[in-house]
Amino acid sequence: MEEPVVLSIAGIGVLAIACQWFAWWVKLPAILFLLLAGILTGPVLGLLHPDDLFGELLFPFVSLSVAVILFEGSLTLKFSDIAGLERVVQRMVTSGLLVTWAVAAMAAYLLLDFPPELALLFGAFIVVTGPTVIVPLLRTVRPTAHVANILRWEGIVIDPIGALLAVLVFEFIISGQGGEAIGHTLASFARIIGVGVVFGILSGQFLGLALRNHWLPEFLHNVATLALVFAVFAVSNAVEAEAGLLTVTVMGIRLANMRAVSIEHILDFKESLSVVLISALFIILAARIDFAQLHTLGWGALGVLAVIQFIARPVKIALATWGSSLRWQERALLAWIGPRGIVAAAVAALFSLKLQAAGYPEAELLVPLTFLVIIGTVVLQSGTAGLLARGLGVAEPEARGFLIVGANPVARVIAAALQKRGYHSVLCDTTWANVSAARMHGLNTFYGSAVSEYADRRLDLVGLGRLLALSPQQELNVLAVHRYRREFGDSQLFALHASEAAVDSKQATPLPAGYVAFGDDVSYERLVNALGKGAEIRETTLTESFDFDDYHRRYYKKAIPLFAIDPRERLHILNSGHKVIPAPGWTLLSLVVPEEAEQPVTEDAASQADAAKPD
Repeated sequence: MEEPVVLSIAGIGVLAIACQWFAWWVKLPAILFLLLAGILTGPVLGLLHPDDLFGELLFPFVSLSVAVILFEGSLTLKFSDIAGLERVVQRMVTSGLLVTWAVAAMAAYLLLDFPPELALLFGAFIVVTGPTVIVPLLRTVRPTAHVANILRWEGIVIDPIGALLAVLVFEFIISGQGGEAIGHTLASFARIIGVGVVFGILSGQFLGLALRNHWLPEFLHNVATLALVFAVFAVSNAVEAEAGLLTVTVMGIRLANMRAVSIEHILDFKESLSVVLISALFIILAARIDFAQLHTLGWGALGVLAVIQFIARPVKIALATWGSSLRWQERALLAWIGPRGIVAAAVAALFSLKLQAAGYPEAELLVPLTFLVIIGTVVLQSGTAGLLARGLGVAEPEARGFLIVGANPVARVIAAALQKRGYHSVLCDTTWANVSAARMHGLNTFYGSAVSEYADRRLDLVGLGRLLALSPQQELNVLAVHRYRREFGDSQLFALHASEAAVDSKQATPLPAGYVAFGDDVSYERLVNALGKGAEIRETTLTESFDFDDYHRRYYKKAIPLFAIDPRERLHILNSGHKVIPAPGWTLLSLVVPEEAEQPVTEDAASQADAAKPD
């Protein structure tokens, strides 16, 4: 009897990871494939029966999973960031939320003959979007920074607010309708807010002090945090029903905004755990969908989806962006993108189970309707948002910028030369002295490792289309090439050998063939030595009388060609893997020792090189 249960649980895990990997491979939201997997293994093939598999544990599992997901999301909310948000975002998560709620509830009431109370509850489920579906969509669509930032923050902030709204509507339903119900709901609202805020602040403060004062060994930080999240969620619900979600959200916000408390390792752990829980939840909840219930909903369900997509979202954006500086094209794209995600699915399943237990059998229709909206919005918007963004002219232009691994002297000199030529770059480094020096030179930086989970969350790749790994650590350069292969493509990845010895050393981690920047004989060590001799990046335009071969003969081993810019202003990285032969009319950017560069080459070439010398 135990073996089928173990096989089912293991199968869910394997299937979840496979869906996440495939979504990463095709650059689409993982929710699409997780839902498809759940539907195939559940109602289609009959291989997975969550209610039989988990029994009475299904409800607690969903509750605790949602708590962890909301806690992980709240850890990213810093008051310093929220204070700088545009008024548009603030309206979207307040008045815009109420508009979506009202329109969605009205659609369910008119088109599906839902009872008013269930229509209101459905509207509360649908107000949330969520970063689990927004972030992958933004990576594919690549809209302008304004649009991307608004959508990202809307998804993060609106999740706990939407969950709280669903709790209040649920309280209104189970207490009965009418004046007494309103009073009961307001009283419940006050109690939930009180318990959630007080317990959340106290637990967040306690955990922050424990981390700051090293009351716990580091190897217990993650598991102790998880245990505390479970504990405060359970205690809050015991004190006041449904206060747990607000408690863990406030707890995360408090912890995220405490000074001198490092939570990055906790956030990394919680993010990984959230991926597992999100993946499992989608498969499990999708497997519970009953096609007979979808048939019961009929065509009216598609009408509800159309109202949410074509009426509720545009009206919300129109009100939220009224009087803002956003162009009409940006508003149009915002009005189109608003996919629903895991919180909508989990909360719908949560309260549907509770309402059915409380004597509302028609509440079982909430889950298939919510999943229909999730699937419809994700599929429709994933397939069309990119085309719409490009058609409206609000997609980022061709990504010409460089993600540079390292902010060391070599990286700073190269980034400055690229910036002078109009090529944006972001330098990533874990050494503050390097980052500080780069910022003093007016260069864009990211303080952290480019291959960390922190970079996955915080590093903005908008406008960046190529990788230059210029770290003196060979392993980091190799890892960066593998890490950004999917984002940039094989032809846009370049890395340096760390040293001359690393080129032939069997002990050094080898760079993949074809990815070596500036040639197989060029290393970080060689570039640093050249800079130590006073070398600078100079520009030289090739002519018919002084072509690339002449340049090589003249500067053989005295200059290191780095880049070539063709007459169409396209920049090419010179390396052995991608054969680029600069022709007359092209401009070379090379690292040249000053006294060598000052010697006359040809009258035209020398004058052009001197004129182009960086300040």
